[in-house]
Amino acid sequence: MVYYLVKVGISAIVIVIVSEVAKRSSFFGALIASLPLTSLLAILWLHFEKTKLDKIANLSQSIFWLVLPSLVFFLLFPALLTRGIQFWPSLSISTTATIIMYFVLIWVLRFFSIPLL
Repeated sequence: MVYYLVKVGISAIVIVIVSEVAKRSSFFGALIASLPLTSLLAILWLHFEKTKLDKIANLSQSIFWLVLPSLVFFLLFPALLTRGIQFWPSLSISTTATIIMYFVLIWVLRFFSIPLL
């Protein structure tokens, strides 16, 4: 139980640091947020839990592929906001577009027989 509390605590601290830094500097907040911190933490937790290396490698490869459709959000969301669309509609449209792109990517990977799952 203590181990899980440590995992949650460290993960929460990372999120708080990003949000606090972003209040002071969008650039540095974005720099920290763009680091694969979540992925690194997950990989480290798996390693500490003695997970087989092939499982960790598969996770890393899957993260690579799934980062690609998430980029749609970061292109579309600011574009909508700067065009005067309110926050919640912009967030909803960007999130929906990203979800659609996840399905498109999964279809493309399956079409070319590239394993993801």
